[in-house]
Amino acid sequence: MPRIAFIGGTGLYSPKLLDDVREFTEMTKYGEVRGMVGRYLDQEIAFIPRHGAKHSIPPHLINYRANIKALQQMGVDTIIATAAVGSLNFDRKPGEYVLADQFIDFTKMRKSSFFEGGEEGVIHCDMTVPYCPEVRAAIKRAGDEKGLTVHDGGTYVCTEGPRFETAAEIEMFKYMGGHLVGMTSVPEVCLAREVGICYANVCIITNYAAGISPHILNHVEVLEMMKNSVHEVRHLVLESTKYLDTQRKCDCKAILDETGMS
Repeated sequence: MPRIAFIGGTGLYSPKLLDDVREFTEMTKYGEVRGMVGRYLDQEIAFIPRHGAKHSIPPHLINYRANIKALQQMGVDTIIATAAVGSLNFDRKPGEYVLADQFIDFTKMRKSSFFEGGEEGVIHCDMTVPYCPEVRAAIKRAGDEKGLTVHDGGTYVCTEGPRFETAAEIEMFKYMGGHLVGMTSVPEVCLAREVGICYANVCIITNYAAGISPHILNHVEVLEMMKNSVHEVRHLVLESTKYLDTQRKCDCKAILDETGMS
């Protein structure tokens, strides 16, 4: 059973560097999830393309709860996700990478919790440090070895999508302390925390955000940048698995004591 899972964002639809790849279908109470399991070195790794194999699912309609529940049911305890993002500052440039350590949630309509009363009860999950520092450290180490520019730390502003943001919204996000803007990290990171899974997000900067970019935004620009970055991203996520300690001191699993799932 895989302990590690990759969730691939825009531009990352297949785990081509994994060996012995096979498809899986996992049924959950939130829906069916299809993905792949393969091997890298001596580790079995699960892979889910967040937007579907052909980028057919927009960010606001992704079944985040089903994806995370499926990985939990499979025994996954670590998730490394990728996400294409816009930069709110000139010191974080397109083509560089950021490991978010905080988020600000501007989503509106998404199912963001497993705990909605009833059988699951009501649990208020701590999110002081939402992205696992130990998994981030492993990714940073892999990036440094490759000579990539990987910023360890940054606040990810998550918007509902699928539209891009206005220049006024971006100005507000900057004032609030945001560094990156994207459409997928929330509720994915929150749901992972609710089931005690360590989660880190490799943010690939594909463009400057609205009002900062010298031209209007388009999705083709994002896809083109991802196409150019895909080899580096795969190196980051795959090589980082070598540095993941099975015995961790992070607080990501603390919620399990409260829910009785430990």
